[in-house]
Amino acid sequence: MPATERAVELAVAAARAASDLKAQEIIALDVSEQLVLTDVFLIASGTNERQVGAIVDAVEEAMFHLGSKPVRREGKGQGRWVLIDFGDVVVHVQHAEDRVYYALERLWKDCPLIELPADVHGEGSEA
Repeated sequence: MPATERAVELAVAAARAASDLKAQEIIALDVSEQLVLTDVFLIASGTNERQVGAIVDAVEEAMFHLGSKPVRREGKGQGRWVLIDFGDVVVHVQHAEDRVYYALERLWKDCPLIELPADVHGEGSEA
């Protein structure tokens, strides 16, 4: 069963918020077939800790406007890899160096990409 429409809607909103703050390599993966806990992983990169924090704040604000509050958030203090769990969507905002090292896309390579709209930018994004 693919990701729900609501999960895709939330992922697109989060991707747009990240894109507005110049996040790089924004991708959305449909992990619904692999995980029972969530439908979508959204992954984005920032070039430094400050940008990572700003992207996280923007994503949380955009999701709040859609009625979605984080169930939990981890890593914001360090600003290297922040995970925000919104239930249907888990957002990973990583420092570019950590993204290369942990390579979540490779780990979840069997999961289909969710096509993001053209207004979602980010160097190397799938949109």
